[in-house]
Amino acid sequence: MEERKFKTSAKCMGCVNAIAEKLDKTVSRENWSIDLNSPDKILTVKSDASDEAIVNAVTEAGFKIEKL
Repeated sequence: MEERKFKTSAKCMGCVNAIAEKLDKTVSRENWSIDLNSPDKILTVKSDASDEAIVNAVTEAGFKIEKL
C-alpha cells in the first residue's frame, strides 16, 4: 500500500467525522488520519485507492483537498 499526503480544509473533529462518512467508503478507517494540529490539516492515507477517489470523497464531504 502506498502512503500519500493531502492538505485539507478540515478544522475540527466534526469535520473529520463528516469526511469519514464519505472517505470510509473508499479507504478503511484504520488506513487514514487527519492531523488537526498541523497548519495544513494533513490527511495521510495508506491505500491502493486512487488519488482521484480520495479527492472526490473529501470534496463530496464539502472540504477542500490538494495532494502534497
